[in-house]
Amino acid sequence: MEPGPGDGAEPLSKNAKRELDNTQREDKSRRKEDGKARQALKASSQSQKTMAENYEVETPMLHMIPGGAAARPFMTDHNDLNIKQYMRISPELHLKQLVVGGLDRVYEIGKQFRNEGIDLIHNPEFTTCEFYMAYADYHDLMEMTEDMLSGMVKELTGGYKVKFHANGYNKEPIEIDFTPPFRRIDMIADLEKMANLNIPKYLASEEANKYLIDACARFDVECAHPMTSARLLDKLVGHFLEGTCVNPTFIMNHPEIMSPLAKSHRSIKGLTERFELFINQHEICNAYTELNDPVVQRQRFADQLKDRQSGDDEAMAMDEAFCTALEYGLPPTGGWGLGIDRLAMLLTDSQNIKEVILFPAMKPQDEPAAARGTISLLNNSPVAAENNKFWEVPLFSSFGKTKDNGGLHL
Repeated sequence: MEPGPGDGAEPLSKNAKRELDNTQREDKSRRKEDGKARQALKASSQSQKTMAENYEVETPMLHMIPGGAAARPFMTDHNDLNIKQYMRISPELHLKQLVVGGLDRVYEIGKQFRNEGIDLIHNPEFTTCEFYMAYADYHDLMEMTEDMLSGMVKELTGGYKVKFHANGYNKEPIEIDFTPPFRRIDMIADLEKMANLNIPKYLASEEANKYLIDACARFDVECAHPMTSARLLDKLVGHFLEGTCVNPTFIMNHPEIMSPLAKSHRSIKGLTERFELFINQHEICNAYTELNDPVVQRQRFADQLKDRQSGDDEAMAMDEAFCTALEYGLPPTGGWGLGIDRLAMLLTDSQNIKEVILFPAMKPQDEPAAARGTISLLNNSPVAAENNKFWEVPLFSSFGKTKDNGGLHL
């Protein structure tokens, strides 16, 4: 999380006061560089080629049921309808409903909102590109991902290799090689090989859950409650596999218990046709052959509901309207999503996601005494004003600091 004033870290004004931050010569040029990188990502011939045959759409930001991802949503109220609504955590289910309706290739670039922690690679509000292509599978999507990202990097930088200060700006940069084809890791098989495990094949069983709990304990891998098999596997993969993914690497063939919206693998029972692309040890892209069987989808949602009832508030909710849409017929479809902010970080050598977002989320600080009176007038409540918090920090304290002497912190 963001450090507070007085703990030796760089004050927060650098990110909180963007209008002043942008007046500094170094940061002004930096912000222009980040903005140009975002424009270049969208305008590159490789991204244009990928999206040329897709129809750009806009889907709702407010959802009745938060779905399409395993994440905790922001909740709000609709006063006129007197109902709870949720800021979207993913556009996936709406985009697949458009494919059901006959739009064979659709994509959307837009904001997602997840009520989760803030760190170097996470911001509660972030930008993604998602597309859905009828009559494609995850093999097609892996090939497209390789072509698009390697071609984009070559077009923007003149080569396939980029330098990135993964260990700090005062250390030597690492080299990330986007030369295709990208490395591929089979999630379960390579996890078993690297950790010397023999995970029970039926991953939804009590036996598998106990085995994974014991494995995490043996390797000092922490997993917060509830310790579902999906969460335990995710922690083990993060411990053993993700750290090896510096150059672009596909971790593929995830278990069904980790992928409720992905189609079952055509030849390996219990797994799905899914991949995640990791670069510099962080997830950049997530894609799969879409599950299009409404009966199986209902069962997957029911299994997620069990995890939710056991305390996993990131498990997906039952979406009966989406299951009904599948009954009309979703053709074989490949779905793909990429985090634009994280890709921009890589291509601009930015260690902190705040550096590529003009107005990132900030940790609240106590407001000045002068502001409390103003807020009390607005709220008509001295108590509310006293307890109110807002995004404020010392005004000029970060002027003149650079990444080299100011530091970037979790």
